[in-house]
Amino acid sequence: MKAQKTSRTAQYMAFFRALETKRNQKDRLFLDPYAIHFVDPKLRLAVRLSQYSVFSKYINHTINKKIPGALSSGTARTKYIDELLKTAVSNGVEQVIILGAGFDTRAVRLDFLKSIPVIEIDHPNTSNFKAEIYKKRIGRIPENVTFLQIDFNKQNLDQLAAENNLDFSKPTAVIWEGVTNYLTEEAVKSTFSFISKFTQNSYVIFTYVHKEILKNPELFLGGEKLLKDLEKLEEHWTFGFMPNELPEYLNQFNIQLLEDLGADEYRQKFLPDRAEKGYEFYRTAFAVKKV
Repeated sequence: MKAQKTSRTAQYMAFFRALETKRNQKDRLFLDPYAIHFVDPKLRLAVRLSQYSVFSKYINHTINKKIPGALSSGTARTKYIDELLKTAVSNGVEQVIILGAGFDTRAVRLDFLKSIPVIEIDHPNTSNFKAEIYKKRIGRIPENVTFLQIDFNKQNLDQLAAENNLDFSKPTAVIWEGVTNYLTEEAVKSTFSFISKFTQNSYVIFTYVHKEILKNPELFLGGEKLLKDLEKLEEHWTFGFMPNELPEYLNQFNIQLLEDLGADEYRQKFLPDRAEKGYEFYRTAFAVKKV
């Protein structure tokens, strides 16, 4: 991330959610009336124009040409994580922690979270910007939301937890979306160690990229161009997992993998009628803290 700037990729995800919100009610996967406030004026205009068919087709074509599969993958992933989180809450979760929250608006757009404390942890640049948007557009920071600030590659989550009295005894759902691929191997390991301190029947929902994209991006549609574009944004990817090695990796933290789907799978699950290829290297996993 460039100094004094919010994450560009976080803005793109908000853009995708805003586009989905403009779709016809019978076709859209979710409603996020807040997302449009986190994008710049050009993207905001594109969102407003997308309600017209000719512009919608042009916008979708442009995004898919630039980053094949990103739009449908990101949209389906949002819905998938919403559903996984709902499952965790129905299983007794009492608090939600969002690591690298970006412009995630689940705390205000999902009705089943309205009465559950949501702790959002992110880089100060993004966190401060988000707080200001809430104050400007909603009039206040939502009562169930607490913002905590950290640079995941430089600071310690355990220290942050101690300073803010995080309660590890509550069944907790941790969302870690769009973050692991930007971290060091040590930072990822340290974060899973932190997550493992929550009580049994706590859950973690996290995304990661297939390790092969980092070594051989040409094997994936749009892979080489994507990595080059990320370098220009100074948001380059540094870490990935091999899917077949993930269960054993999580076991060392006493965490059991429950589900692990790639973009092609959750796209088929939620958007079977929107035929689009690309972004198959992006994956979402759901796991539970064991006894």
